[in-house]
Amino acid sequence: MLQLRPWLPVVTLMISVFAFNTSEFLPIGLLTDIARDLSMTEAEAGRIITGYAWIVSIMSLPLMLLVSRIECRRLMLAVVGMFILSNAASSLADGFWSLMAARAGVACAHAIFWSIVTPLAVLAAPRGHQRAALSLIVVASSVAMILGLPLGRTLGLLAGWRLTFLSIGAVAGISFVLLVTVFPSVPSRNAVSLRELPALLARPEIWGIYLITAVTITGHFTVYTFIEPFLAQIAHFSETSITWMLSIFGIVGIAASILYANFYGKCPRFFVVASLTGIALFPALLLPAAQSAEALCIACVLWGLAIGFFNLVFQASIIRFAPSGTAVVMSIYSGIYNVGIGGGALAGGLVCTHASLSAVGFWGGGIAAASVLFCLLWFLRKFQAAERSAAERTAASSGTEL
Repeated sequence: MLQLRPWLPVVTLMISVFAFNTSEFLPIGLLTDIARDLSMTEAEAGRIITGYAWIVSIMSLPLMLLVSRIECRRLMLAVVGMFILSNAASSLADGFWSLMAARAGVACAHAIFWSIVTPLAVLAAPRGHQRAALSLIVVASSVAMILGLPLGRTLGLLAGWRLTFLSIGAVAGISFVLLVTVFPSVPSRNAVSLRELPALLARPEIWGIYLITAVTITGHFTVYTFIEPFLAQIAHFSETSITWMLSIFGIVGIAASILYANFYGKCPRFFVVASLTGIALFPALLLPAAQSAEALCIACVLWGLAIGFFNLVFQASIIRFAPSGTAVVMSIYSGIYNVGIGGGALAGGLVCTHASLSAVGFWGGGIAAASVLFCLLWFLRKFQAAERSAAERTAASSGTEL
């Protein structure tokens, strides 16, 4: 019978991931409500998402270098505490700039959190269950899409978006208590100076992952940032149907984590190609599929499966390919990921303003298609060689399996 106690640290991190992911993407589900309350257009409100993401991208590496020597439990407590206070401040915002300032606090907490949470989950997991721990972190992220984002959206529609931000802070309070009571002390293994970065980042597969992430996530969020108005105005979905569609997108993320945990080791190449191809293809099919609710649902399910694979494969690859200084390398990855989020939100806003909302799928899919081409022409060979090298190191040392 599975013992719960050894898994409590991972569960604690899962609750934190749920809160952080819900907070990050909540403005997407409440974009119309926030825009109306603050007297701006949806494209203007989308700049809150862009600003948040770019703050994360700019601050990830400097903040991680600053705090890399701090014991991990103490660092996580500080990060979650800052997250709680900043969400409370978000609920009190009375205009764009005050909300942006509060979201900047959340973004700084986010910059450190996503740099350390996946390596920390691997370290805190029971021995021999590292891949399962990583999958559980992604499951928590997906549950945020299934429950957090739709419930936050529903609460926002009923009681206003401000109460939703307060509620997210309360959920983070649970993880704060668990960090105090059940989380073990974990010494930092990621102290890296600025002078050591060139050697740490010298491997071409790391740079390949960074480039693919920047382009793919830009394409993804060109579309996903505006999925709520697209479903409402182009597909003519009801408010309830939009909430269900957002939930389905998250449910598929759990399916992706199960498939990854069970089959990635047998066919890593498939997961890489399927994730990139899916993120390019299925957003481009949204407009043609919008004529049928069933076809649109299928397109969103396959799109959600692709982004779920992407998040798992490339985060796990960073950990495998950079076994030392992992949190610093991950902080750069997190920063680049958020460059993609911010760039996608900005690009989608420009498409909505200067072309039409209906065109975001074509533009986003086109941007992501560049990653497919780069992967097939160059990256896939480097990735496979790095996978073999990482497997050899793992077999020779700890037995860690990612």
